[in-house]
Parts: sequence; C-alpha cells; structure tokens
Amino acid sequence: MLNHIHQWKKPIQFLQISRTFSSLIFTEPPSFAAKPAVDPAAGPSSTANVAELLTGLRTLGLGRIRGDHYYSDIISSLNQTQVDVVIERLSLEDPESGFGFFNLLRSEYGFRHSRVSSFAVAHGLGGRRRFEELRLVMKQMVKEEGSGSATSLCELLLSRFWDWSSSGVVWDVLAFSYSRSEMVYDALTVLAKMKDLNLRVSTSTYNCLLHNLRHTDIMWNVYDAIKESGTPENEYTSSILVDGLCEQASIQDVVSFLMEAQRKESGPSVVSVNTIMSRFCKLGFVDIAKSFFCMIFKYGLLPDSYSYNILIHGLCVAGSLEEALEFTQDMERHGLHPDTVTYNILCKGFRLLGLMNGAQQVIQKMLVKGLNPDHVTYTILICGHCHSGNIEDALKLREEMLSRGFQLSVILYSVLLSSLCKSGRIEEALRLHYEMEAVGLEPDLITCSILIHGLCKKGSVQRAIQIYREMYVKRIIPHYSAHRAILLGLRERGDISEARKYFDALTTITEDIVLYNIMMDGYVKLGNIAAALQLYEQTVEKGITPTVVTFNTLMYGLCKSGKLIEAKRMLTAIELHGMLPSPVTYTTLMNGYCEWGNIHGIIKLLQEMKAKAVDPTHVTYTVFIKGLCKQRKLQKAVHLVEEMYAKDLIPDQITYNTIIQCFCRARDLKKAFQLHDEMLKHNLEPTPVTYNVLINGLCVYGDLNDADRLLDFLDDRNINLTKVAYTTLIKAHCAKGYALRAVELFDQMVEKGFEISIRDYSSVINRLCKRSLITEVKYFFCMMLSDGIYPDQELCKVMLNAFCQDGDIAWHLAIGKVVHWLINKVSVMSSQAYPISFQTRDYNSGVMSQDRSGLAGVPTEG
Repeated sequence: MLNHIHQWKKPIQFLQISRTFSSLIFTEPPSFAAKPAVDPAAGPSSTANVAELLTGLRTLGLGRIRGDHYYSDIISSLNQTQVDVVIERLSLEDPESGFGFFNLLRSEYGFRHSRVSSFAVAHGLGGRRRFEELRLVMKQMVKEEGSGSATSLCELLLSRFWDWSSSGVVWDVLAFSYSRSEMVYDALTVLAKMKDLNLRVSTSTYNCLLHNLRHTDIMWNVYDAIKESGTPENEYTSSILVDGLCEQASIQDVVSFLMEAQRKESGPSVVSVNTIMSRFCKLGFVDIAKSFFCMIFKYGLLPDSYSYNILIHGLCVAGSLEEALEFTQDMERHGLHPDTVTYNILCKGFRLLGLMNGAQQVIQKMLVKGLNPDHVTYTILICGHCHSGNIEDALKLREEMLSRGFQLSVILYSVLLSSLCKSGRIEEALRLHYEMEAVGLEPDLITCSILIHGLCKKGSVQRAIQIYREMYVKRIIPHYSAHRAILLGLRERGDISEARKYFDALTTITEDIVLYNIMMDGYVKLGNIAAALQLYEQTVEKGITPTVVTFNTLMYGLCKSGKLIEAKRMLTAIELHGMLPSPVTYTTLMNGYCEWGNIHGIIKLLQEMKAKAVDPTHVTYTVFIKGLCKQRKLQKAVHLVEEMYAKDLIPDQITYNTIIQCFCRARDLKKAFQLHDEMLKHNLEPTPVTYNVLINGLCVYGDLNDADRLLDFLDDRNINLTKVAYTTLIKAHCAKGYALRAVELFDQMVEKGFEISIRDYSSVINRLCKRSLITEVKYFFCMMLSDGIYPDQELCKVMLNAFCQDGDIAWHLAIGKVVHWLINKVSVMSSQAYPISFQTRDYNSGVMSQDRSGLAGVPTEG
C-alpha cells in the first residue's frame, strides 16, 4: 500500500525540513560531548545559605517556610546557580517539594528559571508519572527557549541528567512540546538524538509530529519511522494519515488505505472514517461523505456522535436542512443522544437560511432535553438576528447571555455594533463600545472601523475622528477604510473645505487613489469640475495609478458641464491605462448624450459595448429608454423594455416610472396604466413616485375625478404615498375652482402627519387668488397662521391684489400691515411674536367667529 502511495507523492514542499529529517533520523548522528556539571559553590556564605535552606525545607516543609521572613531573606539572596542546586537536590529527594519550590520562586519572587531547574523538576515529575504537570513545565521552557534551541537542550539532558531514571520520559515530552509548539525542526532534532540513544518515542509524540507534517510528503517518512520502531499505532494515527491523504491524494487512495486497514486485525477505525467525512464535507462533497458514513456499518462498526455531527453539519451548510433533521432522528434511533454541539449545528443551519424561527424551535427542543445553550449557541442566535435586521431580539439575547455569566466576545460586540450602526442607533453603539472596554475587552481594528463608518454615515464626523485618535493611543493602526469613511463623512456633510484639509493631511502619508476619487466626486457634485481635474493632475504627477472609478467620476462631471467631447476622451484614457471601461462608464456617457438628445451617440456606445464584451445593465437600458422618451419614440421605448426581459435584465421602478411619465405627457393614460399593471405582473412593486406620476397625469391630462378615485383607492389599501400626491391634487382642485375638495385633501394631508411648509400654503393661496375665491383664501391664511407659519412678502402681495380686486378693504389693510411688519422686522421675525391676532372659522359649517373689531374673520393689529 505504502509503495503505491509513494508513487503519487507530491514534490516535497519543505525541502529544508526534509533534508533535516533524512540526515537526523536515517543516518548516524554525531556523538555527544558530555559537559561537566557547574560547580555550585560560589563562596562559604552562599554554600551555607543553600545548606540551611535545604535543611529548612526537609525539616519544616515548604508550607511553613513560605511566610517565614528569615527564609524569605535567604531565598531572595540566592543566585541562579544556587537555585539550580536546591531544585536539583529536592527533585532527587522529594519531587513534590522540588516542584512546589519551583512554582514558589516563579509566582511569588518573579524568578525566571534556568534550563537546569526546569529539567530537574521535569525529571522529578516524570518519575512520579505526573505527566500533565511535566508537559506544562516543558511547554513553558520550549516557549522561553524558542526555535533552534533543541541541540543545546539535548546536550544538557545528556551531560547532566542522563543517569536520572525518568530521563526517557523527559526526552519524549521535550519532542512532544516542540511539535505541539509547531517547532518541527527542533522536534525532529530531539527524535534523532532519541534514536541514537535507543530511547522510546511515545505514540502521542509521533501523532503530534504526524499532524504537523500531514500536508507534506514527509508524513510518510515519519510513519515509516513509527513502523520501524515498533511503536504501537492507535486510531488517531490512522486518522491523521487519512487527513493527510485527503489533502494530498484522490478518493481512490483514501479508499485503498481503508481497505488495507481492514485487512489488518484492528481494521479501520470510526475516527479514520470521521476524518474522511469531515474532509469531504469541508470540500462541499456531502454525498461522498454520506457514502463513507454507510461504510462504517459495512465494516461492522457503529458511528459515534461525532460521525453524525460531521454529516449533519455538512448537510446544514449545503442547505439540506430536512435531511439534516432526518439524520438527527436516525442518531436517536441508534441510541445516541444529540448533544449541545448537534443542536448548535442545526441552529446554524437555520440561521444560514435566514429562518430564525426554526433556530428558536431548535433551542426550545434543546432545553426540553435538559441541555443549556452555551457561548456558541448565543453567538449563532445573536449573529442570525443581527443579519436579519432584528436588533431588538439580538440585544435581549445579549442581556440573557450576561445574566447567565457569559462574557461577550469581541466578535459578538462587533456584530452588535454593526447592526446598531446600520439601524442608525449610534448612541447605543457608542455605549456598547465603551462597555467593551469596561469589561476588559480591547476593541480591535474591525470594531473601531465599524463605529467610525457608522458615525460618519450618521454625520457625526467629529466623534468618528475622536474614535480614530483613540485607536492611535491604543496602538491600533487605522485601516485605510477608516480614512475613507471620515473623508466621505466630511464631504457628505457639505464642508468641502474641511474635507480638503483632511485630504491634504492624509495624502502626505498615503497615496490612496480612493481618497482622490472621493474628493473628485465631491467637487464634481458641486459642479467644480476644474478642481476635480486638478486633483487628477496631482495623481499623474505623483505616479498614482487611477482606477476606472477615477475616470467615471471625471466623465460624469464633464457630462454635467456639457463638455461631451472631453468626456468621450476619458473613455480613450481608460483604455490607454490598460483598463476596460465598465458598464457604469458607458452608462454615464450615454446619460450625457441623452441630456443633449444625441440618440445616435447612445446607439454607437451600445454597439461599442457589445464589441468589447461589456454587458449593459438595466440602468444602461433605462438611460436609453429615457433618451427615446425625450425624442417621443415611445413604441421603441416599450420595445426596449421587452428586450430587457429577453436578456434577463429586469427593469426596475425607475425604468417604468420614466416610460410611464412619458406616456402620461403624451396623453396616453391608458398605456401608462397598462405599464403600471405590467409592473405588478412582474412582482415589481410601484413606488410612491409611480403613483405621483399617474396622479399628476390624471390631473393635468385626464379626469380629475379619476385622480380622486385613484387616491382613495390607494389610501384604502394603505399604500404609502408621499406629500407630492396630495399637493398635486390640491393644486389641481384649486386651479379648477373646487375649493371644498381642496380643503378636504389639505386636511387629509395634515392628518397623515406630513410636514406643511410655507410653500404648500403659498401654492394653494396663489391658485385660489387667481380664481378669486376670497373666502377660501382667508380660511387657508388663518390655518397657516394657526400652524405658526408666516407668509412671505410675495404671498402678501398676491393676497393684497386679490382683496383689493374683491373690495375687501379690512383684509386689504390688515395684509398691508403684515407686509409693513415683514419689511421692518424680518431680521428678528423668528424671535418675536407675530403682531396679528386672528380668528378662525369652521369652513364646513360656514360659521365665522367675530373678532373684537366686529369684522367677521378679519385679523387686526395686536
């Protein structure tokens, strides 16, 4: 079998380790030159201290001298050599006392032990078969000595400790410790010395080394050494080999290995098959893993809980939850009880599919079985709720987790912070951030970056900068994404000069093209294409490679400025830099052509996209449709929508809104509503803008009653509308002279909770004045004042003219006084009480209350 396996071995990956292994284990190593023990005597007084301390430890014991000031002074005066002598003698005479004194010096006196002391204690522990403490001591020593220390440690063991009865155990544990610490070269060095000294290597040490080398061909050399030495193999040895085979070979080799194991007396183990199943599940081959699961029964073995958990996990990751649940039931039928790990796996499976209700049912079943959720359970649930946007349930689970004594990990805090920031709950996110520090957890780069992004998105840029500075204090180097977020935040806040200062400071320490793109985009949106082009020139001078986004930004600015020839040159510049224009590039330029009515240019760009294999997006087609609509080529626009569906490009609401608006303007309302119905047919929900367009079309080009009916229909079905829908209808009714309906709609708009502005009142009053509906003008004017909204001078002039033409002298005079007050007090209007008292009336009842001047509904000077 091994000969067969060796034929397909991959080229050796670690040549240095391979040569080392070959030279150390398969050739005769040089003999050791023994070193004499160091003479501990450093003078009469030091010898006396050592003797007195040893006498005290022998007669009084460690417990009684621990708090004794006299012995404490002696201990404090000892040097390294004297400590070595004391520990070495104690380890020979009384290993328990030696180990206790060793720990006392380290914990209470801060003493760092030498190799001699560590080895002495190790031999004492080995003699007493206290292997757990022995491994801890060796692990600490290997950690302190570091990589490359094996040769000198082996020489010390041979020269000073060879005659100790537990010497072989210490050599073995030293090799194990190096291997466990992933210092493979040192582990191989120790094994070579052990081979030369005919010392036995334990199965656990060989297994540990096999595990570290399982990704390399050297694994087989170690396996050959195991067989040559006669060291018994266990199920974990086979499991590690199988894991290595899965990494390096094909399925056939794995099966061959198992068949060879079957021919042996021991046969294949469940652990080996579990390893194979785990490997194939990780690779996504769950069906293959299931076939190996069946092989367990074929070999006369019984699967264990781990076998089922591997397969259940693989099925959950693959999205086969029903089958995973069936295997859970099968597990119970075979007398195995699902454990916390099993339920956590199922819970994760439901979370991956976004089925948090299913995950909750799994937890309930888990509780019924008498199992308690662990840290992993809570992590899965909190992450799932955060991912689905249910932050409240996630926070409740956090409280439950804390009440049960669990501490949140940095990962969980980061997930909660991210979810809170996405929900705009920045203050809560900040409290959680500082809670982390209070419980002793250090926020990492990801945590701080999440918070900075959230603060910048919310507009709290200064607080983001504060977190940024705290990162430097804590020696957390901010990621470039934090720089970008802060710059973007400053720019979005509208403070382009402050953003530029921050940008200039950053670009002295970093050459990040994204920072340049952010600044260029800011200037472009402000219409300052010249400043954007200057920044581009800077990137050229500094040798910073631009991206497609750089050119897209500049192209957008040039199109916006009407410089289409220069914009087209950007397309050429992209190709000169060895880049391929993106769909956004072409769409941006098409939109520029669309604004100037250049349909021929759009068609040429589409042809160029096809020639260069750049796929147009639904936005590209929407721009083309908009261009066709501007040219009144509506049927071509409709045909283009059909073409989009044929190419699996789904039109969005903007696409439909664009074409619906054009049909409304063309007075073809029937086709406009057909397109609305087509949206519903394709499961595309119309937006408030869609209904605004349709209502406006009915108001301007159709029947106003149909517009009213549409509004009532939408309102009855609780379809959300914007204020625009109401103001459109109100203005239409005012223009037609239907004042009563205008008042009703205005009241509805107020009841809906929309914010009413001077602009809304002005548009209504202006139209009523044009229709000479003076009573209604007075009503809306009084309503406006009662809402705390004051007329501007323009509105006052319109009303003055209307009241003058109507012959209403009292209201004419009152409005005149308002105009006078506005002119003289405009600078302090926000801080003064309005100087007019007024009376309101119930418009529907027609009852007007009387003011103190005796003129019905006429405001007077206060």
